[in-house]
Amino acid sequence: MEDRVLARLLYTLLLYLLAPLMLVRLMLRGLRNRDYLRRWRDRFGYVPRLTGARSIWLHAVSVGEVNALARLVEGLLARHPEVPLILTTGTPTGLARVRQLFGQRVHHTYLPYDLPGVVRRFFARTRPRLGVIAETEIWPNLYTAAGRRQVPLMIVNARLSERSMRGFAILPGVRLISAALEAVVQILAQSEADAERYRRLGARSERVRVVGNLKFDMAVADSVRGAGAQVRVALGSARPVWIAASTHEAEEQAVLHAHAAVLRALPEALLLIAPRHPERFRAVAQAARAADFSVSTRSSDDMPASRSQCFVLDSLGELMTYYAAADLAFVGGSLAPIGGHNALEPAALAVPVLVGPHTFNFQDITEALLASGAAWRIAQAAALGDAVLALLQDAPARARMGAAALGVIERGRGALAEIETAIERELAASARAAPVTAAAR
Repeated sequence: MEDRVLARLLYTLLLYLLAPLMLVRLMLRGLRNRDYLRRWRDRFGYVPRLTGARSIWLHAVSVGEVNALARLVEGLLARHPEVPLILTTGTPTGLARVRQLFGQRVHHTYLPYDLPGVVRRFFARTRPRLGVIAETEIWPNLYTAAGRRQVPLMIVNARLSERSMRGFAILPGVRLISAALEAVVQILAQSEADAERYRRLGARSERVRVVGNLKFDMAVADSVRGAGAQVRVALGSARPVWIAASTHEAEEQAVLHAHAAVLRALPEALLLIAPRHPERFRAVAQAARAADFSVSTRSSDDMPASRSQCFVLDSLGELMTYYAAADLAFVGGSLAPIGGHNALEPAALAVPVLVGPHTFNFQDITEALLASGAAWRIAQAAALGDAVLALLQDAPARARMGAAALGVIERGRGALAEIETAIERELAASARAAPVTAAAR
């Protein structure tokens, strides 16, 4: 016990020493994306005070996690209309997605910095009766404060890569994380490998179980399919169209080189490119023009002209529509050692998927798609153009891959029902517990 307390004290001291750098980092991000400078008080726990019934708090760090929790949130809103629902994110893009999906039906704040006084203020003002954390977010002071206030925490859709696990063990060690996990009443993991890593971090075995991946239960609205069909008509139904989605700076030149190779064989082909981070929108458009492509952008041109060779999706919340309009999708974050992004989104629309060699953040999803023939892995950046060209020229292969993708998704469903049942049990238990009150600090 003393070792755990010492570990948390050292961790907290380090955070206080780094606090000025955290503010500098926030300001630097704000220079590229001014949304980071808005509502900065949230990050210090100065969030709106919720009154009435105690809230249900969910955390989704960014867009992918918000999308994964979407049906879960809708279910909670329907079953508990009298309960305030607070959804925290870590990024402005996450906030934008929250507003697109839920409007003002949920309360949004940014997740507070993991400093003791800050997290106490956050809990005092939001008064949650249950916290539901998506995937991998473990913050020692936040979790410890939840435990002291008798706020049960759940980690749902829990995943933990070997790389993340090594990172958790650096400063000041596994004891810090295992102490934090004492506040977690259930860890509902995506796979047995994820569950075992949480156990190795110190989670109690009886609190960890495998329920599958919530992303398989993602519902694609008919409106998305309809909008995708309309976009495809506007792009040209017979025109070869591919999309490079959630790209990062380290791989965008490779995507442009690949498209140059595609154009040599298919001069009418169109690349849709959706950078992962909004601050990259302008730079990507400039890079495409520097590569001698005729470029249109969503913000300036609405739709690409017939002569456009590259269309930059510099908008938020429309990726699924453009997946639906494409013949195939390259999912970024995978040519560079970033770990990949969610390939189930195009797969849910029966769109063939290409990924690079680095998909460790979505290992099980990617392996399932690869094993079924729904996806191809590109061993290196130089091979991307050949793979895109091969699929654009082979409609039967694309159809087989799309059908295989839908099969993978259908077989993977079921996590949503398990998680909903577990949450309702915890809410029932918390309703029997005495409410916790505390003044904001």
